[in-house]
Amino acid sequence: MTTGRNPPRFKRTARKLGKKATAIKAGATGGGVRVGITAPPTAPPPPGASLVTRPRSLPAPAAILPQDFFLVDSLDLARRLLGKFLRRDEVVLQITEVEAYRPDDSACHGRFGITTRTAPVFGPGGHAYVYLCYGLHVMLNIVADKQGVGAAVLIRSCSPVSGLETIQERRGQMTDKPVLLTGPGKVGQALGITTAWSSHPLYTPGGLEVLDGPEPEKILIGPRVGIEYALPEHVGAPWRFAIAGSPWISAPKNTLRPP
Repeated sequence: MTTGRNPPRFKRTARKLGKKATAIKAGATGGGVRVGITAPPTAPPPPGASLVTRPRSLPAPAAILPQDFFLVDSLDLARRLLGKFLRRDEVVLQITEVEAYRPDDSACHGRFGITTRTAPVFGPGGHAYVYLCYGLHVMLNIVADKQGVGAAVLIRSCSPVSGLETIQERRGQMTDKPVLLTGPGKVGQALGITTAWSSHPLYTPGGLEVLDGPEPEKILIGPRVGIEYALPEHVGAPWRFAIAGSPWISAPKNTLRPP
């Protein structure tokens, strides 16, 4: 809101115009750093409005996580994975949202038993389980627990850390806003993986890897998404986890709460 009349345009001096140009230039180069994107010549957003909350580079050391990290109950693994990194070649993503799928869970693919498709879910923890949803969306899951258990964690959303141009090309979207990676199908597409990656060990160098990363200060929990076919106790189970305060979370967000 402003008060009084605006000064006439002809009263603006060259000195004032010079200051305005300097301010615009500072706004274009200040604020959050967006990897691979040149900021437009506009003023920086107000506090709390920035969408990009990713690290500029991997923290050191960013070691590949050992297989033992994954040999736990899928509920424990889901929490552990928040803040960790997925790396495939130049593309690095930070995991911001996950869902746990457990043994005897009517929403888990393990309920079908061991088939050609679901066999990786029953493998040892630390392997990938990749499937197609509706024949279109590539969904990346990380197998949990010991061999034969039949549990996994779905990667629902991530934030980009590096390789943004490759991510944008694969997604067909020239943006660095959360719409780029908020959804499990978007994550699979950004990584450029197919169902051929099922059973791939994520704890070995090369291909697709899971790297160590910072543990989030606060998390949110809530019911999983799109499992209306499951039993009521599983539909309402709070087995969805996300990093609190991150904009890189898929819809719906209003079902997530502090634990």
